[in-house]
Amino acid sequence: MTPQSTDNTHDGQQIDLKMGLFNAENLFLLFDQPIPPHFQKLSEPQWQKLSASVYENKPLQKCIAIANLIKENNPDVMMLCEVGGLESLKNFNELFLDAQYSVALIEGNSDRNIDVGFLIKKPQTFYFDLGTNKNRPLHYLYPHETTSLKTGYAVKAATQLFSRDCAELRLFTSDRSHPFMIVLLTHLKSRLDPERIDPGGTERRAAELRTTLQIYKELKLQFANVPILLAGDLNGFAGRPATDAEFALIYQETDLQDVFEVAGLSPEKRSTFYQIKNGQKVEGKQIDYCFIPSSIHASLNAKTCTAYLFKDEFGFALDIPTTLDAKSKLPSDHYPLFFNLEKLPVW
Repeated sequence: MTPQSTDNTHDGQQIDLKMGLFNAENLFLLFDQPIPPHFQKLSEPQWQKLSASVYENKPLQKCIAIANLIKENNPDVMMLCEVGGLESLKNFNELFLDAQYSVALIEGNSDRNIDVGFLIKKPQTFYFDLGTNKNRPLHYLYPHETTSLKTGYAVKAATQLFSRDCAELRLFTSDRSHPFMIVLLTHLKSRLDPERIDPGGTERRAAELRTTLQIYKELKLQFANVPILLAGDLNGFAGRPATDAEFALIYQETDLQDVFEVAGLSPEKRSTFYQIKNGQKVEGKQIDYCFIPSSIHASLNAKTCTAYLFKDEFGFALDIPTTLDAKSKLPSDHYPLFFNLEKLPVW
């Protein structure tokens, strides 16, 4: 659905937006060789030979599958995590989406070079600005770093920063200083803890979430009547009930609510990640979220809220994977989510 302005006057002007969020899992597309016109028919080894990068390109068939689900759902704003930089996003848009989107990405802090970015559908009846908070201090140090400071030892930095970023997308119609919507997109610290300094990444993730909410509240003060969305791969359960402790501040300090919660989607239909445990036990989890403020709950079309299931070549939904091998063949280890916001006021 392409955004449509329903009124050309200042008063009463509205817009419809279809939103998507997806962790595309290592979406690297970097090329050193010319890309042949028939590239979609290449074998996987031939596809990989087009790049000499240390980062392996996303498998060809997975790229095609991701492009197909984007084309099928036709979002106006697609929010993406785990993109291998601006060049990869541009290549994906041009090769697989026929350049039907504008790309927006500022490279962040990831030590894996995976970033958060946006695809914005053309033609647009609005403009956009993209900002970064990658240098925003978290005012947090790991416990061992705090101990080092107390005992006179130097630490790597005065504060930790976001693992990736908290990107800030502002949508506006004519005056960039008066956006009609703002999207904060982040990818919080994972549960990996190879250095064994923060079990489950909980403390660092909590610090990143706390700083994200500070950014949110600062924007609310600056743009009192502008809806601000908070979205991304949060790497934990931020829903209700039994919210993971690091996300409790969302409900204590803001009126933000998960779109699936607002829509009344049943818990079993909210999973965006499936963990396969010993004995082939499968556990579905929601770890990807888009939170919206109460001011636009009425704009959310509940019937459009979905955690999208990948499809086979005949268009039928694939079963949830029960083995790691089956999971590895999917376009991503995460599932995308989509929802429509309708009759949003613009100015």
